[in-house]
Amino acid sequence: MAKRDVPEINAGSMADIAFLLLIFFLVTTTMDVDTGISRKLPEKQPPDAPEPPKLKEKNVFVVTVNRNNDILVEGETFMTIDQIREEAIKFIDNGGGLGNPIDGAEPAECDWCEGAKDPASSDHPNKAVISLESDRGTSYGTYISVQNELVGAYTDLRNRLSEKMYGVSYTQMLKDQGNNPNNETLKERIKIIKGKYPQIISEAEPTK
Repeated sequence: MAKRDVPEINAGSMADIAFLLLIFFLVTTTMDVDTGISRKLPEKQPPDAPEPPKLKEKNVFVVTVNRNNDILVEGETFMTIDQIREEAIKFIDNGGGLGNPIDGAEPAECDWCEGAKDPASSDHPNKAVISLESDRGTSYGTYISVQNELVGAYTDLRNRLSEKMYGVSYTQMLKDQGNNPNNETLKERIKIIKGKYPQIISEAEPTK
C-alpha cells in the first residue's frame, strides 16, 4: 500500500503571531508604580558652621500625632485635621516682635503680617518654626494629611500677600513660571514672597 504524504504545517507565521501578542500585552498591561512625597531636604552644613540660635518656646508651634492618630497642638489642645491650618496661620502670621535680619538689614517688625501681634506667640514669620512630631504607630494617611494642612497654611499666606502686592496669587505665579521659566521678573517676585513667609517645618524622628 502506497504511503500518503502528510502535509506539513506551515509554522512560518507563528513567530509573527507571537511577536504581535507580545506587543499587545506590553501595550495593554498596566503596572503599579509606588509614589513618594517630594521633599527638599536641608543642605548639609559645613563642619565649621556656627551653632544654630536657640529658639524661644513661643516661636515653636508643636503639632503631635500619636499612635491613635489624635492630633495634639502645643501639648494641650486636641484638634481635628481641618482645624490645623487655621491655627498654623495664626501662629505664623502673628508678628509679635522683631524678625531675624534680612539681607543684612536690622531686625524689623513684620509690617505685612495681619495677625494678633500676641507677645506670647511667634515674633515673625522668619522665626516661626512648626515642629511636627509623630509616633511609629501613627497612620501614614493621617500624618500626610496633617503635613498637607501645615504646608497649605504657608500657601494661603503666600497667596494672600502675593495678591496684595502683585494682584495675582502665589500659586498662579508658580504655574506661570512653569510655562515661562526664563521670566526673571516672575522669579524675583516668587523669591520675595517666599522670603516674606519662609516655610520652616521641622519633622522629628517618630517616637517608639
